[in-house]
Amino acid sequence: MALSAPGSLAQGGDLIEANGRSYARPQRPTIVICLDGFDPDYLNRGIADGTLPTMAALQKRGYLGTALASLPTTTNTNNTSIVTGVPPAIHGINGNYYLDAETGEEIMVTDARRLRCGTILGAMSQAGVRTAVVTAKHKLLKVLAYEMDGIAFSSEKPDSGDLSALGVSGGEELVGRSRPDQYSADLSLFALDAGLKLLASSAKPKLMYLSTSDYVQHKYEPGEPESDAFHGEVDRRIARMIELGATVALTADHGMADKSTAEGQPSVVYVEDALNARFGAGSVRVICPIADPFVRHHGALGGFVRVHMLKPGNVGEMIAFARSLPGIELVLDRATVCERFQLPPDREGDFAVFSDRSTVVGARREDHDLSALGNHRLRSHGGIGEQRVPFLLSRPLNRDYRERAETGVLRNLDIFDFALNGVA
Repeated sequence: MALSAPGSLAQGGDLIEANGRSYARPQRPTIVICLDGFDPDYLNRGIADGTLPTMAALQKRGYLGTALASLPTTTNTNNTSIVTGVPPAIHGINGNYYLDAETGEEIMVTDARRLRCGTILGAMSQAGVRTAVVTAKHKLLKVLAYEMDGIAFSSEKPDSGDLSALGVSGGEELVGRSRPDQYSADLSLFALDAGLKLLASSAKPKLMYLSTSDYVQHKYEPGEPESDAFHGEVDRRIARMIELGATVALTADHGMADKSTAEGQPSVVYVEDALNARFGAGSVRVICPIADPFVRHHGALGGFVRVHMLKPGNVGEMIAFARSLPGIELVLDRATVCERFQLPPDREGDFAVFSDRSTVVGARREDHDLSALGNHRLRSHGGIGEQRVPFLLSRPLNRDYRERAETGVLRNLDIFDFALNGVA
């Protein structure tokens, strides 16, 4: 894929370019949804049980398939990949949390300072397309709405956006209810309801991006009543968007998997503890890129960690030892992990550790508080096992894009391309 310089865009007729990819100017309202944590198991179970009739109908009326998410399979990384249409090696956001190699400071990503290119939404708005972003998680807003001239707010802070042109004071008045709790299913439904209100409003954006929270998926497995109820509500909102004339495209930032033992206890490998015990105290610092302001979901435990060496040592020996730990699926040095998963070399550790689908990796035992899980089993993401995600469109694909979908490897970062260029 040929790529332009970071942030560049070019306009030619009805095509708008962002980061080396061309997108057709939307002729009808187009809504791209990132359903956080929507593992294919939820989709398959919901279709089989009849709780997702709208999505099920897309098998015949539109397109229903799967795609690969960017690694690490975390919220910030993949929402950014989706709205830029390029992998982390280009956009630069390779996790929710990172170690600044120059200062040694550990930093949570809550703004666009690490973003290295523009977004599709920004390019569209600069080309005169009415755009809107509503995200459940406020931490994403500055990245998703980067250089975008349009409506932008979050469910966490619904009155943070300027909605005066719509005759309302903010998101709460627009949606008709108060700000949801951070840890609730309604945080996500609020974002989707805001999208519906905007679709039916005088503003009627031509392009919208709606991003949800994975509160439900962290707590409930496919088929549980709470899971069915939530995903059923999502399905009904998608049906309404289609009724109002929108093209709807849906994918996810990552899947979700059970990470507990048969006895119900979290299955955890504390990588920093293990490496420092073997090679000496203070040898390494392990960074968990899944860590974010919603840490109660998962205790900052996920399927991928970065290992930074703090003193001279034998990287090969450390990698070999890490590979021998139970529950570890893959360990790669910096160059290899960047090449294989399209990650930025200057923002990776000395090596990366991936757990298998039934295990999580962490840093030190003292860094991870799992008391908030209560009686729930640990469910999390971040690794290779959560890379496969749904990829849905409400309208049928044209011939070229159907061939691409059937013969190639789809990625969630292709969703805007398919929604704007690929529907018949």
